[in-house]
Amino acid sequence: MSPAAPTPVPPSAPASAPPAGTSRPAPRLLDWRVRFGALALVWGFSFLFIKVGTEGFAPLQVAFGRLLFGTAVLAAALVVKRDRLPRGARVWGHLAVAAFLLNALPFSLFAYAELTIPSTLAGICNATTPLWGMLLSLVALSEDRPTRVRAAGLGIGFVGVLTVLGAWQGFSGLDVTGTALALLASFSYAVGWIHVRRTLAGTGVSNLSLAGSQVGLATLQLAVVTPLFTSAPESVELLPLLAVCALGALGTGYAMLLQYGIVAEVGPTTASMVTYFIPVIAATAGVTLLGEQFGWNTPVGAVVVLAGAALTQARTSRRRTTPPAEAAVPAPEAPEPSPALPKPATCA
Repeated sequence: MSPAAPTPVPPSAPASAPPAGTSRPAPRLLDWRVRFGALALVWGFSFLFIKVGTEGFAPLQVAFGRLLFGTAVLAAALVVKRDRLPRGARVWGHLAVAAFLLNALPFSLFAYAELTIPSTLAGICNATTPLWGMLLSLVALSEDRPTRVRAAGLGIGFVGVLTVLGAWQGFSGLDVTGTALALLASFSYAVGWIHVRRTLAGTGVSNLSLAGSQVGLATLQLAVVTPLFTSAPESVELLPLLAVCALGALGTGYAMLLQYGIVAEVGPTTASMVTYFIPVIAATAGVTLLGEQFGWNTPVGAVVVLAGAALTQARTSRRRTTPPAEAAVPAPEAPEPSPALPKPATCA
C-alpha cells in the first residue's frame, strides 16, 4: 500500500538504458499511463479494503490474509517468469528484516489503526513516509546530503501533518492511539527502505524474486504470530472476506507487478509520483463509499503534506564531468528492490 515509500514507494529497477547487446523489453499491451492509473486506484482503495476487512476479522488476521493472497500472486508470477529465489543465508536474513519492517509490521499497524480512525486519515498518514525517509536518510545514508529545498520540504510536510491532526485545537475529536499507529506504520516503511538500500541493493537478484521472497517471509512471520493473539472468527462474512482477498491479490500482489512494469518503462522518478495520488483516492473512496466525514483541515493539510513530500524528493542537478563519448553508453546500475511499500512509492 506503500508503498507509498521514499524510494520507488515504494517505494526500484534503474531507469538507465540497457547495456549494449541486450534486448529491450517487449512492448506492453496497455499504455503505462493506464497502468499508472490502475496502480493509484488499487493502492488508494487499499485503505477502504482494510476498513471493511476489520469489520469481520481481527487486525492481525486482515494483515495475514493480505500477505497470504499477495504471496500467491507473486509466487504465480515467479513460476510464469521462471525466476529463481535468492540464495545465501545473508540475503535471506536481510529479507527477513525487510519483511518485518515493510510488510508484517506496517500492515498490522494500519489494520489496528483503522479500528478507530477513518480510512481517509490512514491514507494521509501513509503519505508521510517520504518525510520520515528523508529525516532518517540524513543520518543513515551518507550519500543523501541535505539541501535547503529538501529541508524546507521536511518542515512543510510536518506542518501539514499538524494541520491534518488539528494541532491548534488540541487534537480534539482525534483518536490519538489510532493516528499514532498509522504514523508508526509509515515510519516503519521508511526504516525498512533504509535497511533495503543498505543491505540488498546490488545483490544481483531480480526485483520480483526479492519482493516475492520478502512477502513470503512476512506471511510466515504473521502465520506464527496471528494464532497466538487471535482466535478464529465465529462466522465468516462475505464482504470482509472479499475485501481481504482484494487487499492481498490486488493491493499487494498485482500492484507490485504493475509497479515493476511502470518503473522499467518510464523510470523510478515518474513511477514514484503515484504516491501523491494515493491519499486523494483514499479520501474519495472513504467519503463516497463509507460515508466518512472530515473537516476543512484534512484536505488542506493533506495538500501541504504532499507538497512537502515532493520537495524532500528533489535532487540537485550534477554538473557533467565525463566526456560526451563516454556518457553516450551508460554503465548498468545496481538494481534496488521494489517495495512490497510503501512504499515505495509507498506501498499502502
